[in-house]
Amino acid sequence: MLRNYLLTAYKVFMRRKLFTAINLLCIVLTLVVLLVVTALAQEAFYPRGVEGKSERMLQVIELRGSDATEQRVRTSPPGFKLIDKYLKKVPGVEAVAAVTMPERVSVYQGAQRSELMLRHADADYWRIMNFRLLAGRLFTADDVEQGRFVAVINQSTARQLFGGEAPLGRKFSSAGQSFAVIGVVEDAMHLNALSDIWVPVTTYPSTQYREQMWGNFSALLLARSVDDLPRIRREVKQIASEVSFDDPREWAKAQMWADSKPDLYARTLLQREGDDGGGNLLLTGLGGLMLLFMLLPALNLVNLNMGRIQERSAEIGVRKAFGASSAQLAAQLVLENILLCLAGGLLALGGAALALHWLELSGLVPYLRVSLNLAVFGWGLLITLVFGVLSGVLPAWKMSRLDPVHALKGAL
Repeated sequence: MLRNYLLTAYKVFMRRKLFTAINLLCIVLTLVVLLVVTALAQEAFYPRGVEGKSERMLQVIELRGSDATEQRVRTSPPGFKLIDKYLKKVPGVEAVAAVTMPERVSVYQGAQRSELMLRHADADYWRIMNFRLLAGRLFTADDVEQGRFVAVINQSTARQLFGGEAPLGRKFSSAGQSFAVIGVVEDAMHLNALSDIWVPVTTYPSTQYREQMWGNFSALLLARSVDDLPRIRREVKQIASEVSFDDPREWAKAQMWADSKPDLYARTLLQREGDDGGGNLLLTGLGGLMLLFMLLPALNLVNLNMGRIQERSAEIGVRKAFGASSAQLAAQLVLENILLCLAGGLLALGGAALALHWLELSGLVPYLRVSLNLAVFGWGLLITLVFGVLSGVLPAWKMSRLDPVHALKGAL
């Protein structure tokens, strides 16, 4: 029976090649967009590689201060003092790192001037991030404590500054300071890894950063296990209530939230405050948009399939007259749609891989490295199957209810 279904489906596809091509094009274009979005969303919300520990990592990127009456409010990234004095003392965590946001700086190497991104970080930053070290070493707690002017650079920066020469031990200058390269890491795009150069936090020209509650830092908190995340969130909230500003009359109350990766994006995009960063809301919204995007071509396929039924009304009438059941006819059309969508899905997987490769080469997103892994491939197959069912159920249901006499006359 299945063999007959497959042969019939093949003959139907070949009989109207233009119709089949239109259906495939609709499926392929839709699935390419969905697969590319899924792959990029996975890298953003559940990254691998350099931020492979993100499932047990929380991040504090915002300090909210207010006066006693809540009439005056200030929101800013936390300063080094807040992280060092308060968040470094969160109990039961594997590591707490202080790292600045990437800052665009001018870098000089000989007569060459380059505009690059630089971060100041402490030694715990390297314990939390899974950078692949290509040469040399990462700076240590001793380097930070001694304020050594050392730097870790990524692979692209090593080529840009030093060409084909070995970068280790070579020097460059920025903001009047000279740094010696001690390590080279692989290029990385992720939120907390995006930079060209990393230097110890203690190489700031001034020690003023040590006394700042507000600043340009981000706190990364690595839990020992995923089960510890709710407790750490509560600890951070409790610590915020104990924060003492330099002038309590101006700022009497502090609030901080430790966010997961989805919550972090949601809090930034949706401007949310409070314990719930909105990560689940953001993911639900993205899922809903993807579903709506998927429904549009599905409805279009339904209309095309209804037209195909009209063309095949005589065939349907003959098959029903010779004893074909409504279930058999319905199964035939649903199978045809599933086969068509699976073929479109395979083409879409190739198209999505090409699209992601183009994104990597285009430089639109610096150091982007994303691929269609097994999870994305599974989602692609699931989406194609949903396409097949959605676009085939309604036409199959109507076809199965046709009267043989009316079908032979071409009346639906």
